[in-house]
Amino acid sequence: MSLDSERTIQELKALRELTGDEHGAQRVAFTDTWVAARKFLTDRLAELPVEVHTDPAGNLWATLEGESNKELLIGGHLDSVPNGGWLDGCLNVLAGLEVLRRVAAQGKPPVTVRLVDWADEEGARFGRSLYGSSAAGGNIDISEMRKLRDRDGTSLEDALARVGVTLGNAPEARSELKHAAAYLELHIEQGPVLEGLGLPLGAVLGTFGVERHIITFHGQAAHSGSTPMNVRRDAFRAAGQFSQEIYVIAERHGGVCTVGSCKTLPGIVTSVVETCEITLDQRHLDAGKLAAMWQDAQEAAQRFAGEGGCTVTFGDLWSIEPIPFHPELIEAADASILDVVPRSHRLPSGPLHDAAEVARAGVPTVMLFVQSLRGISHNSIEDTEEAHIRQSVEALDRLTDRAMAWIGGT
Repeated sequence: MSLDSERTIQELKALRELTGDEHGAQRVAFTDTWVAARKFLTDRLAELPVEVHTDPAGNLWATLEGESNKELLIGGHLDSVPNGGWLDGCLNVLAGLEVLRRVAAQGKPPVTVRLVDWADEEGARFGRSLYGSSAAGGNIDISEMRKLRDRDGTSLEDALARVGVTLGNAPEARSELKHAAAYLELHIEQGPVLEGLGLPLGAVLGTFGVERHIITFHGQAAHSGSTPMNVRRDAFRAAGQFSQEIYVIAERHGGVCTVGSCKTLPGIVTSVVETCEITLDQRHLDAGKLAAMWQDAQEAAQRFAGEGGCTVTFGDLWSIEPIPFHPELIEAADASILDVVPRSHRLPSGPLHDAAEVARAGVPTVMLFVQSLRGISHNSIEDTEEAHIRQSVEALDRLTDRAMAWIGGT
């Protein structure tokens, strides 16, 4: 049986029909819709000569035994954000399914090939991205995970129990990477770079490092009518001046940054703001430049606070170092793209992906990106041209053969 990339498109559409509505994809992790998406996948895996199981963290594995116990992993995630797009995550899985079909039809492969659907990549429900791959990579703190609640107050532990997973056992998923020799992941770009270049596909250099912090400016509440402007200690003004400066900092270092939220106290129209809390997300592919961005941000916050008669404090939210992908697999990804289209492009990934946790665990890793129309994702209008989807499946297939050969030679 040859590869049928058109079948991937039809299965993506069928999954959209099953698990979406007029607002977009609704495959939020551990919900009934997510369970239905998993069944959609396992029903198709049942047609293949693979062993299927769910690991202690809730990741789903399909294993095609090869001549060697060295393993090539192909991964993605079926879960989505609420009202998400039809391709984010599930393209990875269903393209991998089609490649697995092709490999299985040709007999026993030279190495073992495994398809994985990682559990809760998005973190949309409990706020902790990359849950399943973090567990498999050995980078999970169960005591912290037990504290997580969704907006309805349901704990992650209870949500997992509902789908037959015991949170306390999640670290045992580490054994799944015991024989992993390479990891491949295809994903929509979720950004505008490839579209801007007029290219369908790109090879990913690695994922940005991320620094996330809470920055709180402390001023003095005072009556908004009777307090002259020149004596106000306005925490919001200091935060606003700082928020302008972080864009200058990001441009200076070649990174990106976002102020994602802003909370003020007392939060009434008749009072000068006493406390202004903002969240800052900074990202860069270079660890030294990422550290410099955060240092510059702290200095700027202190400067604007001081100029406004305020003080400022800093809190840590979360961080991950930049994760470079394997140089030989990047070369293989480039060559596989060029098998399918005339030009390739190498680019970093701003968003995090399960590939980052797998690479962090020491498994040689690479990703392929396929162009996103308008650069938009996590939105119901997320889209990619069908011709480009077909080309992405074909490039992943070529990369699979190259990766198997590479594993055999290592």
